Amino acid sequence: MKNPAYKRYERTAKEIDRAIRFMDACGADFDGLRTVEFYVGHEALLLDYERALTRIDARSAKAYDTSAHFLWIGERTRHLDGAHVDFLSRVQNPIGVKLGPTTTGDDALRLSEKLNPEGVPGRLTFITRMGAGRIREVLPGLVERVSAEGGPVAWVTDPMHGNTITSQSGYKTRRFADVLDEVRGFFDVHRELGTVPGGLHMELTGDDVTEVLGGSEEIDDAGLALRYETLVDPRLNHQQSLELAFLVAEMLA
Repeated sequence: MKNPAYKRYERTAKEIDRAIRFMDACGADFDGLRTVEFYVGHEALLLDYERALTRIDARSAKAYDTSAHFLWIGERTRHLDGAHVDFLSRVQNPIGVKLGPTTTGDDALRLSEKLNPEGVPGRLTFITRMGAGRIREVLPGLVERVSAEGGPVAWVTDPMHGNTITSQSGYKTRRFADVLDEVRGFFDVHRELGTVPGGLHMELTGDDVTEVLGGSEEIDDAGLALRYETLVDPRLNHQQSLELAFLVAEMLA
């Protein structure tokens, strides 16, 4: 219990407990909290796979990709005249697009027009992955341009991919401090512009892996080798995930 982060957890947990007891005293029905609607999503990268799982709804005659509820286009495949944008423009699923630090306001507007020409609320999400050092510089212009000239868009941050590095020992990793800083920058920008920070797009696990540097456990370069288990991207472990969750709770408060 020497970890200083635990005091922050305790404080926030007590606030949540007090709120729940207040709701209970007011007669709130908690039965609805015992079940959840579960949705899945993934990057629509392999188009042969996505096409094979696309179906035409008999009632509406519209196409739906049944491989997932939510699909997104990656930063490397978001070309306006590319196959990935064309394919997802033809299905009715809610969709997202990853936007990196080279994205211009024109890029974002054209993607919005192509993927959501009718301006359907909830149809399009922009998932920004700028990197901690660029988000405060690049994101304001995109949000202002899209808000002024584009259709409805939900804004989400991906603080993982823009902060990927290679450690001295050769591991693909991220610095937890950079992940936190990009999340803070995302909230800062939206707070200043009066827009809504809609969510976080994370890579995490409940296991005690050692794939991301830092955090209250102070994972260093040598520590990465202890339990580096991912085959693709380094993930926050359960402790780092909790630290991030409580940080976001504090910012929302």
